[in-house]
Amino acid sequence: MKDKIQKFGGAMFTPIMLFSFSGIILAITIIFMNPIIMGKIAQPTTMWYKFWDILSSGFWTVFNNLELLFVIALPVGLAKKSLARISMESFVIYTAFNYFTGSILKYFGKNLGVNFSQDAVTGSGLKMIGGIKTLDTGIVGSIVIALMVVYIHDHFIDKKVPDWLAMFNGSSLVVFIGMLLSVVLALVFCITWPFFQRGMAHLQSFFVNSGGFGVWSYSLLERLLLPTGLHHLLTQPFSYGSVIVNEGLTTYWLNHLVAFSESTKSLAQLAPGMAFKLYGQNKVFAAPGVAAALYMSAKPENKKKVAAIVIPAALSAVVGGITEPLEFTFLFVAPILYVIYSVLCATLTLAMYLIGLRGDFTSGIITWLAKNWIPLWHNHHNEYLAQIGVGLVFILIFFLVFWFVITKFDFKTPGRQDTGETKLFSKKDYKAKQAESNAENEFQRKAIDALAGLGGKENIRNVTNCATRLRVTVNDVQIVKSDDYFTEMGALGVVRKGDNIQIIIGISVPQVKDEFDKLL
Repeated sequence: MKDKIQKFGGAMFTPIMLFSFSGIILAITIIFMNPIIMGKIAQPTTMWYKFWDILSSGFWTVFNNLELLFVIALPVGLAKKSLARISMESFVIYTAFNYFTGSILKYFGKNLGVNFSQDAVTGSGLKMIGGIKTLDTGIVGSIVIALMVVYIHDHFIDKKVPDWLAMFNGSSLVVFIGMLLSVVLALVFCITWPFFQRGMAHLQSFFVNSGGFGVWSYSLLERLLLPTGLHHLLTQPFSYGSVIVNEGLTTYWLNHLVAFSESTKSLAQLAPGMAFKLYGQNKVFAAPGVAAALYMSAKPENKKKVAAIVIPAALSAVVGGITEPLEFTFLFVAPILYVIYSVLCATLTLAMYLIGLRGDFTSGIITWLAKNWIPLWHNHHNEYLAQIGVGLVFILIFFLVFWFVITKFDFKTPGRQDTGETKLFSKKDYKAKQAESNAENEFQRKAIDALAGLGGKENIRNVTNCATRLRVTVNDVQIVKSDDYFTEMGALGVVRKGDNIQIIIGISVPQVKDEFDKLL
């Protein structure tokens, strides 16, 4: 069951990978269309404004069509075969589901407590999805339909039917069964979802009013769950679902960025729910302190090697928001250190909450600049200056705590091994092997070496990926090579959970996964 949950979490990242780039571009267009920042050139009548408005309209695509994006992309990461077909099947069945839902509400909406005659606007419980007026089921509806389609697809895509029913072979059979079941699902949603929507309204109020304890607990869980790969299941409903606000916190922030930039009210007053997007403070204000502590606690003869490890890892966290390369340098040799780290990260988030900071701070400094500091600095610089001040203090706290704990308990972090070897990220042997390789690119080389380390294609039962990890289920864990092998080939770390092997590749994992699939 745990493997299935992890696979689902990884599949959820298939559509989410599109959000970061689109979000940054949108934030930049919002900056250039803001007259407070750009002056008269950003008036709506100018060519400057019109150009950026046209550009922004296209980059809103992923945020304005979340439901369609999830229902098309999610099955790709979950289905076992014929992946190209399943996206089409899922789209058609989901579209039919929305038509069925809209038709049921048109005739029986009053009996079900839904006023279907009203406009599909925020707060109405209705939404236009793909041009269809239907119940606003958010990404929950997409996920339910996607899971149903995956089950039908895997069981019936290769099902042989009598010759006189040959037209129902393959995708036709899957769509036919899916449409019949979606009628039932549409009725179930029409009956139950209005109650769920009212419950979500109460849940939103609870989280927003939970104060610092809620924010601290949420941030702590996010860090503690990261090694398992299940942290996405915690954060995604907040970012893209209706746990806090109807459209999800990510879209909500971008939609209101201009209004917030023009307001002199505090960020805490303007967007209280954005407290649940503060948990990325550790990417900028924890990584430098941790990296410095790992360096200072290393043996003198190994410090140069450790610097080669921790400096790129810290930069990856600060600039790109990818913390795993740094966290996995101490997670396995000192798990208690990771627990301490998680508590400190949650406390850092709480401190930012208490000074009144709100915003989208889940990634690195580039996103911070584009989505927060640049567009909002004019009226909210006091909050950001306080953020920087608190952050600098926490860099020192992370450094002191890590240095003390590592040296006090003699944890064998990089550069402190008794053998004097620092091989965690060594690529010497791997580079020598690369020179002899006929692989066409780095992604292919990593895929070839990963497959060899995992025991060959005969040992692969299933493979998926999330944002940074290649997640592989193997038949025989005994023939999988050691962690050193994978780090020498360029991996940032390895997580082993029974027959589930997670190779930490980094943000290039989608390309490596594509090459890996070609080898199977």
